[in-house]
Amino acid sequence: MKRSAWACVVVLAAIAIAVLGWQFRPAGEPSSSGYAGLADSSGDFAVAGPHIELRFPQDHGPHPDYRIEWWYLTANLRGEDGRPFGVQWTLFRQALAPPTALATDDQPWSSRQLWMAHAAVSTPSDHYFAERFARGGIKQAGVRITPFAAWLDNWSLMAPPATRGLEHLEVTAQGDDFGYRLQLTAEGPLVRHGDGGFSQKSADGQGSMYYSQPFYRVSGEVRIAGESIAVSGRAWLDREWSSQLLGPGQSGWDWFSLHLDSGAKLMAFRLRGGGEANAGDYVSGSWISAQGQVTPLGDDQGDEELRLTPLAHSRVAGRRLPTAWRVEVPGHGLDFEVRARHPKQWMGTSFAYWEGMVAVEGSHAGVGYLEMTGY
Repeated sequence: MKRSAWACVVVLAAIAIAVLGWQFRPAGEPSSSGYAGLADSSGDFAVAGPHIELRFPQDHGPHPDYRIEWWYLTANLRGEDGRPFGVQWTLFRQALAPPTALATDDQPWSSRQLWMAHAAVSTPSDHYFAERFARGGIKQAGVRITPFAAWLDNWSLMAPPATRGLEHLEVTAQGDDFGYRLQLTAEGPLVRHGDGGFSQKSADGQGSMYYSQPFYRVSGEVRIAGESIAVSGRAWLDREWSSQLLGPGQSGWDWFSLHLDSGAKLMAFRLRGGGEANAGDYVSGSWISAQGQVTPLGDDQGDEELRLTPLAHSRVAGRRLPTAWRVEVPGHGLDFEVRARHPKQWMGTSFAYWEGMVAVEGSHAGVGYLEMTGY
C-alpha cells in the first residue's frame, strides 16, 4: 500500500473512532448522558415509532435519515467432531448529520455515513475477533437492497444474484488468525419485534425499528490458526435502526437471542435503567413459536412478564460481568438458565463489549448468543 493511501486509512480510522465514540464508548468510561450518548436527542434525524410500517425488501437496506443502524449476524455451530463454535458478523452504520444538513453525499469524501464492521469466532476455549472502519461514498462499505449485499472491504453478507430477500445468504470474513465462509438458508419467516416492528427501549418511549430472521440453517467452514473445520448449525440476523435508542438514565444492555431445541426462539433484553419495574431496569422481548408467531414479552405484558436475573459473575478484561442468568416467562412455563460457554468472549475492539455463545438448560434446552454492553 502506498504511504499516502495508508495515511488516508489511518486518518479515516481516527475520524470513525472519534465520531462513533458516543455509540461504543469503552466500558467503564464515565458518561453523563446514558450509555455512550445513545440517549442524545434525535435532533433533525428521523425518529422510530409504532406509526412506521416495515416494508420489505426496502428495509433490508440502509436508512440514512436515522442516526445509527446495524446488520448483526450470530451463529451457533458444531464441528463434525461435536465441538461448539460461535460466529459473529456485524456491520454498523453511523450518520454524521441528517440528510437535510448542508453537507452532501455527491462527493465521495463528503459522505456523512461512516461504517464499522466486527467479526469474531469463538471456540470451546478461545475467542478471536477483528474490526474494520470505512467512510461511505467511496464504495469501500455499504448495503444494497436487491440482490441483498452488505460489505466492508472483503467482509460480506450477500444473497445470490436475482434474489429479492434474505432467504439465502453467504457470509465471509477473515482476521489474522481466523476466518469463515458460511451458507445460510432461512426456514421460517421474518419476525417483527415489539409493536409491529417498533421496539420500545424505555418507559419514556425511546426505541428502534427492529426485526430479525432467526430461522437460518447454516453450513460451511471455519478457519482457526490454519485449521479448516466443517461446521453446521443455526444463525440469527438482527436488523435495527434508530436515532435515540436509549433513555437518559440508561447505561447499557444485556441482550439474548436463543434457539431452543423445540424450534421456538426467544429474544430478550434488559436495558439497565429507564424502567418502572425490575429494580428500575427496562425489560422486553419476543417469544417466537417454531412457526414464527410472535408474542411480545415485558414489564407491561401481564401474563407475558419476562424476568432476567443474573446468577453468577466472571472477571473479564478487568470487569465484573454476569455470565450466568436465570430467564423466566411464567405465562409460557419458561424457567431456564443461560450460561456462557466460557467467559473469554470479550470483544476488545476500539469500543469494547462482551459477545459470545451460550448454552440453555432447564425447562427448555438450546443454544444462543448473549451481548453485554456498558460494563
